[in-house]
Amino acid sequence: MDAGKIIGLAIMGGIATAFQGHFMGIMEQRMGWKESVFITYVSGGILVAIVMLAVRGGNLGAWPKVPWYVFTAGILGLIIVTAIGYTVPRLGMAKAFTIMIAAQLIAAMLLDHFGVLGITVRTLNVYRVAGFVIMIAGVWMVLK
Repeated sequence: MDAGKIIGLAIMGGIATAFQGHFMGIMEQRMGWKESVFITYVSGGILVAIVMLAVRGGNLGAWPKVPWYVFTAGILGLIIVTAIGYTVPRLGMAKAFTIMIAAQLIAAMLLDHFGVLGITVRTLNVYRVAGFVIMIAGVWMVLK
């Protein structure tokens, strides 16, 4: 896939995340956080099950070849969607997503720098640190 398509997919994912935050916030307020997370996961699960049936299981047989810790991705997803559904209606979309994205970027920079769990090492340099400082200033400004 060429760079333009990859960037386009990332943009679509970001836009979808904003809508998901709003929709989950509505469900959380009217039904509760557990129900919101349940509906989010079940609806996504049904869709991916249909896709997997269409491709006859895809490459699921390769599951023994992946490290054990990658199977925690579903648990991490539960934490993510719960945080989105709970914080968006209480903080507003911009504040909630600013905090989550800043935390995500900080974690990503540290994981890159230390090469945690097989990540290719990308050490911090003066430009990345300067970007981090500017980002934190931006977070502070959004939260004001």
